[in-house]
Amino acid sequence: MPTMRAVLVKDGKGPVENLYVGETPVPTLKPQEVLVKVQAFALNRMDISQREGNYPPPPGVSEILGVEFSGRVSALGPGAAAGWQIGDEVLGLASGGAYAEYVAVPETQILRKLPQLSWIEAASVLEAFITAFQAVVLVGDIKEGDDVLIHAAASGVGIAAVQLARFYKARTVTATASTKEKLDWLLSLPAGATHVANYKQENFVDVTKAATGGKGVDLIVDMVGQGHFARNLEALAVDGRMTMLSLISGSEVPNLNLRPILFKRLRIQGSTLRSQSAEYKAGVFRSFSKLLQHLTGGDGPGLLRTYVHKVFPWTEIQEATRVMEADQNVGKIVVEII
Repeated sequence: MPTMRAVLVKDGKGPVENLYVGETPVPTLKPQEVLVKVQAFALNRMDISQREGNYPPPPGVSEILGVEFSGRVSALGPGAAAGWQIGDEVLGLASGGAYAEYVAVPETQILRKLPQLSWIEAASVLEAFITAFQAVVLVGDIKEGDDVLIHAAASGVGIAAVQLARFYKARTVTATASTKEKLDWLLSLPAGATHVANYKQENFVDVTKAATGGKGVDLIVDMVGQGHFARNLEALAVDGRMTMLSLISGSEVPNLNLRPILFKRLRIQGSTLRSQSAEYKAGVFRSFSKLLQHLTGGDGPGLLRTYVHKVFPWTEIQEATRVMEADQNVGKIVVEII
């Protein structure tokens, strides 16, 4: 059986020191899958959770870490019929296996790489933008003139969500983050936040109320969970919506007053992508693909832009992961296979 190099985890799980580049079999293609030779892949917090044993991949999915990548199609599985050819340049989003020289992915979960994106930039796009698109547009049902609050806004998903809210003509976009440097950067983006709140030093409810003339926000995208939940209910306007993407601060909220949900007619919905069906993901990709023409790298002219914090060779995967674990990045961390 042919082998490839991949980032593996010693003992199957553990600390960052357990990451190493080793040999493993090349994936065997299932029907309607393509094999992509990976040029670069991006890091995501779910990778950390999986490595620690807290977020196992869905059944039947590679146990190799990583979900987003860029590369060239190198083989077509049985029944693959979406018009792909060997050598096509693509960016993709798998359910796992992207920290490797080769990744198998459903043919409906890759998009053609456009010339305005480098390999590095292309690898940084899909997990952030597809997740944010689902949260802001498909679940959050954003409307022109909405007031929007984005938590963890300096993360890859947060940056994408801020830009998408502006793209769909939100009236105000309030972004939260933990440092002045991150907040200043979010304000400086061409399609960045209109208002910001340092959640460690100020009450984001007060900021959103001031930004909206006391009305509150129509849509919240939250990845924090317990630590922000009660104040999110306070910040939401009547008929407000909240999309929950993660539970970074915890999943249990003690002594919560549920009255705002009832009397403000709030709609709260969780949103995940990795465990969704192939059919659902294909639909999301079809919807998002219409926006790809507007997307460039951070220095490009796009209405939507992907921002890369730093690029590491994959021989430095431990150091790249430490940067993410320490929450030092603004934008995506991308790893290049060398």
